[in-house]
Amino acid sequence: MKKRILLLPMFLVGLLFTITSFMQLGGPQIEFKKEVHDYGKLKYGGNGESTFEFTNTGTAPLIITKATAPCNCTVPSYPKEPIPPGGKGAITVKYNTKIAGPINKSITILSNATNDPSKIIRIKGSVNPAPDGDAPVNTGGPRN
Repeated sequence: MKKRILLLPMFLVGLLFTITSFMQLGGPQIEFKKEVHDYGKLKYGGNGESTFEFTNTGTAPLIITKATAPCNCTVPSYPKEPIPPGGKGAITVKYNTKIAGPINKSITILSNATNDPSKIIRIKGSVNPAPDGDAPVNTGGPRN
């Protein structure tokens, strides 16, 4: 009886490993060309748009269900149509460059990808002060 009790956890661990391995072999897979975009120093009011290109390296259509950012200063947009195996797509992120100061934001991408269903991409850099010095300033606040 003791042997059976000891074998049960080993069996469950083996089963979990097998299921996890199988899930990663098939289905949609998301692979980003880059995961961090560094703006460097941006001009106040300048172009705060960045693009994160990705490929579906899996065997089934990739569906992105949501892309979220921690604040209204960062707005992601994503393809709404399924990306076929081998297909490419892009997430576009717009940062409000009328807020001077450091940029360090994370964007969470939710999808049906078996390798990374909740992927985080990041933007970083800083926005120079407004020319007249009379604009909102990002004091850093909580890091996202």
